[in-house]
Amino acid sequence: MTGITLDSPIATVLGASAKDKAKTTSLEKSLGLRTVGDLLWHFPRTYLKTGEVTEVRRLEEGQPLTIVGRVRHSRLVSGRTPRVEALLETDGPPLRLTIFARRPRIAEWQLGRLPAGSTGVFTGKVGRFQDEWQLTNPQMVMFGEDETKAASARQMVETIKALFPIYRVTGAVQTWDVARVVAFALTVVDELPDLLPADLRERQGLPDVHTAMRWIHTPDDWAQVGAARKRFRFEEALVTQLLLARRRAAVRALGARPRTGGGPLLATFDSRLPFELTRGQVDVGREIEADLGREHPMSRLLQGEVGSGKTLVALRAMLRVVDSGGQAALLAPTEVLAQQHHRSITAMLGDLAAGGMLGGAEEGTDVALLTGSMGRKARQETMLRMASGEAGIVVGTHALLEDRVQFADLGLVVVDEQHRFGVEQRAALTDKAGSPPHLLVMTATPIPRTVAMTVFGDLEVSTLRELPAGRAPVQSTVVPLREQPHWLERVWARVREEAGRGQQTYVVCPRIGGDEAEEGQVDQVDVTEEGAVLPAAREGELSAVEEVAPRLAEGPLAGLRVERLHGRLPAEEKDRVMRDFAAGRIDVLVATTVIEVGVDVANATTMVLLDADRFGVSQLHQLRGRVGRGGLPGLCLLVSHAEPGSQAMERLAAVAATADGFELSRVDLEQRHEGDVLGSSQSGFRSGLRQLRVLRDEKTIVAARSEAEALLAEDPLLAGLPLLGAAVDDLERDQRSDYLERS
Repeated sequence: MTGITLDSPIATVLGASAKDKAKTTSLEKSLGLRTVGDLLWHFPRTYLKTGEVTEVRRLEEGQPLTIVGRVRHSRLVSGRTPRVEALLETDGPPLRLTIFARRPRIAEWQLGRLPAGSTGVFTGKVGRFQDEWQLTNPQMVMFGEDETKAASARQMVETIKALFPIYRVTGAVQTWDVARVVAFALTVVDELPDLLPADLRERQGLPDVHTAMRWIHTPDDWAQVGAARKRFRFEEALVTQLLLARRRAAVRALGARPRTGGGPLLATFDSRLPFELTRGQVDVGREIEADLGREHPMSRLLQGEVGSGKTLVALRAMLRVVDSGGQAALLAPTEVLAQQHHRSITAMLGDLAAGGMLGGAEEGTDVALLTGSMGRKARQETMLRMASGEAGIVVGTHALLEDRVQFADLGLVVVDEQHRFGVEQRAALTDKAGSPPHLLVMTATPIPRTVAMTVFGDLEVSTLRELPAGRAPVQSTVVPLREQPHWLERVWARVREEAGRGQQTYVVCPRIGGDEAEEGQVDQVDVTEEGAVLPAAREGELSAVEEVAPRLAEGPLAGLRVERLHGRLPAEEKDRVMRDFAAGRIDVLVATTVIEVGVDVANATTMVLLDADRFGVSQLHQLRGRVGRGGLPGLCLLVSHAEPGSQAMERLAAVAATADGFELSRVDLEQRHEGDVLGSSQSGFRSGLRQLRVLRDEKTIVAARSEAEALLAEDPLLAGLPLLGAAVDDLERDQRSDYLERS
């Protein structure tokens, strides 16, 4: 027994020398690795296939080789395609190394990896160029400039057989330092507990934890890597699914008042609808109706394409609750969206929204609005109507979460654009109910099935895929200004044409004003040959509402009615602008993404997105959904200065190629991975998932969910599996799980 456990400080396996202490500090501060367990679960991000070290004196053109070499000198060669050139000293003749880079900064970074005197392992195919042996764009692992490391590197490469583990490292630590200390830790750790019972491992074909840990860090071949990764991904999926399954059971155990309706409000509203509900709206409405009638709280996610009619489905649910004598609250993330929801709900209900007022329908209710910018008197009046129960439906922003806000009988909470609210914020609203209210969360950002299963695993999921009749197609086109700078003139010409036909346009910018620019940045205006001022920016400069709006009004769109809209405007100004735009008194609205959701202007047919590459895929899809809502064909122009062939342009091309939000959500997730999806921007933490990827590992997630349900059915407290139960408890306590809780 060595006395070293998974909880031992990382210094116990790194050593006590000054260099070792520096490495310990680097691992702790930069990578968050503080214990031996943290170190062992810091898996390689990839592997370098080495094979045997090649003797350079016996080379053949096209031959794959792995060599240990020392950099004699290196240099950066500028040009259209920058490159790094280095000369390697080997066990034979010198070998020229060439690395091509797409961008100068990448070339500079590669040059920094190859200082004179540094030693590394290089793998690639050898070729001949100008009578010299050359290695082009090899894989490489660098070991630093210590003269003694060349022999150590050769010895290490030969001992690790075929695959060299490459770890995420930083600062004073090199990947081979991590490989060496992990190999040592595996030999001295006293106990490596296995969370997975033997029968489950057998059913799923998984190795035990000792074998998997050895295979992940020191594999003989790719088969061992694959088997180890499968085991650890399944383990992570199982712990996550056990937590979510336990929460589903906890929700079912809560008591809630059934809201079965009984009043005339919903029936009257349905009888007045000037159109038929889509099949999807009918089916989802029945699911929600069944949930509302149960004696435990509804907990449902309603997702659907932009314009699929989610608000109407939610409104019908709210009317059912009001019919049962309760109240419903709709929580929106911005004042613009809250005001838009209040206007649209009031318009849809007509005199049914004026219950108790002169001219209001006898069977109607009161629809109230509560936002932070309301005057004191108006806020107090609204809060009294809420507390008395007079207001059956309340639409609001974060103002609804304040302690002073009270309801008479809150029966349903509807959260729009759920990803913008934290768990604590939603809990603050649901806690205002005497008994647990029913919960409906909505998103217009389509979510792949496996994401919903992993992130929203304790919610029932309803999906609207159909679009209501009257929605016209939207043509999307990328405007690549690096290749076709003159196309921008055509963009504004097209906007003028739309205005000439009586149609309206959104122009969306990623910034509000110049005060957001980087220090020292100078505004620059491009001028066409005809002298028209255009809001085009030089490379690295982002378009801003406060700059673009006047340039358009004075230049290419002179004579049109151009207005601005962004989050810093006073609430009454934002409301005025939106009312004027909806009424057709504005031709062109230059805005930030404040118009991303909820804004519904049937006469708007064109969307111009400046610096479109700065927006995410889902955001682009949301913004595009603001046009084509009135039966007229829509146009979305994605304007970008991004490099041709870059990932940014590929992202824009994907958006232009399809209107299927579910397909785009997969593209978005593949590019962004899980960090944003699991709420890193909201919670301040990295993705809660370490090895698991919800698209790649769909089968693993499905299998883990099935195993989780079976385990809890047999042993709800996991008393017979204490290690697994402890892991679930740890995840429950982890702050990162806040987002998994219904975010």
